[in-house]
Amino acid sequence: MEKTRVQHYNQLQYAQQHLANERTYLAWIRTAIAIIGIGLLTLHFFFGNLNYPFANILVLVIGISTAVFGVAITLIATLSYLQKKKQIESQIFYSSHIPMYFVSLMLTLTGVFALFISLLTL
Repeated sequence: MEKTRVQHYNQLQYAQQHLANERTYLAWIRTAIAIIGIGLLTLHFFFGNLNYPFANILVLVIGISTAVFGVAITLIATLSYLQKKKQIESQIFYSSHIPMYFVSLMLTLTGVFALFISLLTL
């Protein structure tokens, strides 16, 4: 009975690309943690302290949506990292623009809601 052998080849020639991929992944994770933290701080400092019930609802929406947004960034970052790892190993590259559009859209919406809340509290 023959044993199947997994062929491992030297990845040293691609070490720089793999390390850059890992740095990018960690930057995404730091961003996700920061966004989740901002959402929790928003809930902690503003929820229940505003005179307008509608503003309290918006604060709740912003707090929860930033937490969900942070989790989504973590998932997107992990999938992107694994995809880039495969691309590095197979020596091909495809630009990934969909995660950038998603993050830009979500940050824009969060900023608009935050601006709206700050205008309500004046």
